[in-house]
Amino acid sequence: MTNTTTPRTPLLGFLLLMILVGINLRPALSSLAPVLARIQADTGLSPTSIGALTTLPVVCLGLFAPLAPWLAKRVGAERALSLALVLLALALSLRASALTWLLFLGTLLAGGAIGIAGSLLPALVKRELPQGADLMTGVYTMALCLGGAMGAGLSIPLADALGSWRLALGSWALIAVMALVVWRWRMPHPWPDRQAASTPAPKARLLKSALAWQVTLLMGSMSSLAYIVFGWLPVLLQRRGLSEQEAGWLLAISVMFQLVSAIGAPWLARLGRDQRPALLLMLAANGAGMMLLLLGPVEYRWPGVVLLGLGQGGCFSMALTLVVLRSGDSRLAGKLSGMAQGIGYCLAALGPLGIGILLDRGATLPQVCLMLGAILMLAVIFALFAGRNRRLEFDGDGQLVTKHRP
Repeated sequence: MTNTTTPRTPLLGFLLLMILVGINLRPALSSLAPVLARIQADTGLSPTSIGALTTLPVVCLGLFAPLAPWLAKRVGAERALSLALVLLALALSLRASALTWLLFLGTLLAGGAIGIAGSLLPALVKRELPQGADLMTGVYTMALCLGGAMGAGLSIPLADALGSWRLALGSWALIAVMALVVWRWRMPHPWPDRQAASTPAPKARLLKSALAWQVTLLMGSMSSLAYIVFGWLPVLLQRRGLSEQEAGWLLAISVMFQLVSAIGAPWLARLGRDQRPALLLMLAANGAGMMLLLLGPVEYRWPGVVLLGLGQGGCFSMALTLVVLRSGDSRLAGKLSGMAQGIGYCLAALGPLGIGILLDRGATLPQVCLMLGAILMLAVIFALFAGRNRRLEFDGDGQLVTKHRP
């Protein structure tokens, strides 16, 4: 039986569901970094292999993200998100195994699940709240940051309490199952309208769009900085003489400050004629925070961690906000989200891998910061283009065009 209408969820209910799902999309990544030293000690993995472990989920974010529009077209966006949560719970459970290859497999599948879910959510937000999608995206990004803070801050305490870093990593499957149950219970799961799906729709040839590539490359460069922090910041801080626990808490505090800018950056972006000033401000805070933490006096680590958190939360929020602002409708938002996160995250994965290779070859912190500075400058360049008020739309002939937004 085919549904011809899509049941709507009350706005507050939808908002709470977005928050619950969003909380699940970062602990799989942020919970790994604080226990990397323990993983290396127990498994004997080299720094390059550890770098691959931090890179795998980011690669899979990119490889699996383009599957989201395909799944949504065939089973519906809501049901596709349910499948992603099932895969996430399974993947996190695998990481509790004593077998090292299952640790890698679970990490890989977790990245894939997050890639699908993360690509679906911007289109759902655009559909449910088209006029306020940028502000709703800020709330959803705040939930991502909260989940990231939980993963980073609770990783070591959980490992100590459970007596195993493996059980600590696997325990995050519980909140994924909870999110799945609530999502299935409270969110309508209609099947796609087969009659509408059989009607040929204009093709969104985003690979030929300069604006789509600008948003994608900005997403990739800013995400690269974020996943370097998620994957390597505690290790780099330990090289400065900080304890394992303090390094993990500094990462957690940084992510907690992301909550402020994640919800505030879209409001800030509305103050100007376009999003370039907000993007450049967030990138400046991001860069200043990283340099203070890695090169500044150790006593400046607290201002550094605050700046880093504010910068990264704002950057990620703005990247997702640009996906909805640069899309004329929810279908284009889904397509652009798949491209920006698919290609962008594949490019972003080179960052954590590059840091692992540098450290394996004995690189110093100043040398690591040179790489971080180069990625930051690329992000600034892409922000100057992607931040302009432009939007992808279909014209009267069904051709994809870029229009100036008033």
